Amino acid sequence: MRTRKSLLLTVLLILVLALGLLLLPAIATAVQGVQAPDSQPQNRIFARAVALETGSAQPAPYEQFISSGTLYTLLEASGELDQRAAAANLALSSNKATVSSGNPIGSLPLTQGCQNVYHRFGSVNIRVNQDCSLRRQAEEVIAVNPNNPNNLITGQNDSRIGYNHCGFDFSFNGGLTWGDMIPPFWGFVLGDGHTADACSDPTVTFDADGNAYVAGIIFDLASAANGIVVAKSNAGIGGAFFHSPDSSDPYQIYSTNVGVVVSDNDPNIAHDKEFIVADASNSSPKRNNVYATWTRFANTTFGVGGNSPINFSQSIDGGATWSPPIEISGASAEVCGLFSGSADPDACDQDQGSHPTVGADGTIYVVFGNSNTPNLGENQVLFVSCPASADCSDPGSWTAPVKVGDLIGKQPLGPDPATGCPYGRGCLPPNGYRVPEFTSMSTSVDKNGTLFVAWADFRNGGGSCDWEDGTIGSAATATPPCDNDVFYAYSTDGGATWSDTRQLTPPDSAQWQPWSAVTSDGRTLWVAYYDRSYGDCEFTGCNDITLAKVRRPASDHPYITYQRLTTTSMPNLTPDNNPVQAGFLGDYMWVTTDKWGRPYTVWADTRGLRGTVEEDIYFYRGLRP
Repeated sequence: MRTRKSLLLTVLLILVLALGLLLLPAIATAVQGVQAPDSQPQNRIFARAVALETGSAQPAPYEQFISSGTLYTLLEASGELDQRAAAANLALSSNKATVSSGNPIGSLPLTQGCQNVYHRFGSVNIRVNQDCSLRRQAEEVIAVNPNNPNNLITGQNDSRIGYNHCGFDFSFNGGLTWGDMIPPFWGFVLGDGHTADACSDPTVTFDADGNAYVAGIIFDLASAANGIVVAKSNAGIGGAFFHSPDSSDPYQIYSTNVGVVVSDNDPNIAHDKEFIVADASNSSPKRNNVYATWTRFANTTFGVGGNSPINFSQSIDGGATWSPPIEISGASAEVCGLFSGSADPDACDQDQGSHPTVGADGTIYVVFGNSNTPNLGENQVLFVSCPASADCSDPGSWTAPVKVGDLIGKQPLGPDPATGCPYGRGCLPPNGYRVPEFTSMSTSVDKNGTLFVAWADFRNGGGSCDWEDGTIGSAATATPPCDNDVFYAYSTDGGATWSDTRQLTPPDSAQWQPWSAVTSDGRTLWVAYYDRSYGDCEFTGCNDITLAKVRRPASDHPYITYQRLTTTSMPNLTPDNNPVQAGFLGDYMWVTTDKWGRPYTVWADTRGLRGTVEEDIYFYRGLRP
């Protein structure tokens, strides 16, 4: 009896083993590489789940699915997730992503947090900021690591921890995926003994060695204290976190030991609109110096009783210490000379919106807006520089201001409760966004020293948006078309003289808030801007981002082509759909290039997640020119 039972068990065991041997190849194929520890038998339920997820098997009518947590562990172990990510990255890098336009949350694992990607007609818009708070993000900048073009850092005004703070973002794969953070500034003690309440005007730069620097204007809301502080991310960190610039600090703690460009606790002084730039040229005698320019507002006892000159400071020790601030906007009886708020009546001291850049030889160039002019709204773009051979912390090393072109700020003025146009700000109805002609001008220089400046203004006017007989137009009653346009000029003699102003944009529609960058060889100038020329946006208030490609920009006959970067038009942000964020879309956007001349563009976009209308930062990387 026992012999028969033993024989039966043996036969059954052989059949089971044979069946197992027959099934194992199929299970292994379904699992797609999942290996059990120590070659133990694989779980068939798990193998079935992987087969269903990858499409190699079809579910039965009654069949339930295992939980996603378990499933994604299996998919990761099988290599399926890596394959999906690689396929998505390849598609994006080829501008062939399969994410549908307007998908509220991207279906590909492209970013962290609240991800989103828009794709259409060869353009890919990737969301940069990753918080899910539906808070405002605007005023964006971007920098490319000169030693690793896949390492990018952006910055933006960010409201996730309270209205108007700064945020910074980093990428190590050319902008396909992003991580983000709030800045390490909040432990710094201001002049009033308190830590800051807010941060504004974020700025980023890389030096020649790949060290990254970020800065912002920090201030107390209920006191006079304000200043400009800098944090650093050493080469190799790539902006994934920031720390003290002081290398003598063994831990480089990022709380209180930041680099201080300036700090005041005077109720008559406020610092604003700072940008930093590092000398990233290996051929420069000032390689790795870091420079800051900004506007210093002050009440004075001279002239008109107040001024806002452009200030400058430099760091020659990696951002740890900074030279005493100096005024660099200068004086000129020819260019200014009508009135001032300074001891010198010829001072060009009614300024805003400086932008610094550094040439290959180490020369510093700065462009800014100025209103020491005779007629209201008829302002000017000015330029100064400091040669590489000079000590730029000495005011005497800077050139006298030179006029680049006119800056006409005659847009109709708010308030307009219907659009959110703020009181006294120029707007372009039916949009209520303030038009920042002073703070959206940019300068760039090629390796041969040819300089370019781009800006926008309202010289062409249009419709009832125009001022009539010198009377200021009202944003509440003006109607489109509002012909705001983008312009550029160039200099081949270091900024001593400038070309005639050239218009980049078409008539009878609004284009504003441009930014620009030239390729190192000087053959292509990239200029991106907000644009209402698509569809009926000029009259409904939707808008897009256009990237102009100017070939031979310093020739008599430049060749200009245009690319619509946004995959769909951004909706008009108004008090009706977002009363908190209405009226402001940033003072600037940003364009930069890498060593191959590819353009990198970031902008504030109102296509919010889940159908909301709110401001987030989006990114586009173009092809080589």
